[in-house]
Amino acid sequence: MDRVQESAAPSSSRGLRLAGAAVHLYTAAGTVVGLLIVLAAIEGEIRTALWLFLLALFIDGTDGMLARRFRVKETIPWFDGALLDNIVDYLTYVFAPVVLLWTTGSLPDGVLGWVIAALPLLASSYQFCRVDAKLVGSTGDDHFFLGFPSYWNVVAFYAIVLDASPTVVALALVVFSVLVFVPVRYLYPSRMTTLRRTTLVLSALWAVTYVVLLLQYPEPHPAVVALSLAYLVYYNGLSVWLTVTGALARRRSVEGGERLREV
Repeated sequence: MDRVQESAAPSSSRGLRLAGAAVHLYTAAGTVVGLLIVLAAIEGEIRTALWLFLLALFIDGTDGMLARRFRVKETIPWFDGALLDNIVDYLTYVFAPVVLLWTTGSLPDGVLGWVIAALPLLASSYQFCRVDAKLVGSTGDDHFFLGFPSYWNVVAFYAIVLDASPTVVALALVVFSVLVFVPVRYLYPSRMTTLRRTTLVLSALWAVTYVVLLLQYPEPHPAVVALSLAYLVYYNGLSVWLTVTGALARRRSVEGGERLREV
């Protein structure tokens, strides 16, 4: 009996390692998606690039869940999956969207356009290197992004689908680049407990509006636009609310600790 259990354990470990390797390969596939987005942007295939944005979002939204399911940190401890994830995210969330904005003429002409294009690249380079870019809440349950979480793919999507002028796009890039440095705690939808079900359902509905808007492009229906933007209001509103309530809770905790020390 003992020999049977001993032989089963290595087989199980090998299976988990293979599953973990497959998860890492799945994540790494995002680099190929990033290349395809850049190529589509250069070739003027705007719809293709926007569809690939959605594919990149899907991969990024599911690989972490798979990594936790197959315990990749335990089975392949020498491989840094978090670093791989950051590399892929920078390509698909930052670099490729800026290329698409540039090739579609969504940015101002001349030197100003180059400067505006550089802002997301530089701001996100800073953010991706911060050790506290991803935070755990005081309860240990909720997870957050510190500062605007480099959703430049989403910014580029709305800029193109809504046919925003270069001036509006430039202002958006400046504002969101600044928000990278503002310590608001933004929702990490797949790793939240507060309003988790509501957030995941609304995130899924937002993905549906993404598909509908892309099918309607270049003439999006106002109702679908409003529904899509409503999710952004929810996401940002809840992020600010949790940031403020969390800060107040931490302040009360500190003040309570000081009173105890005085006693």
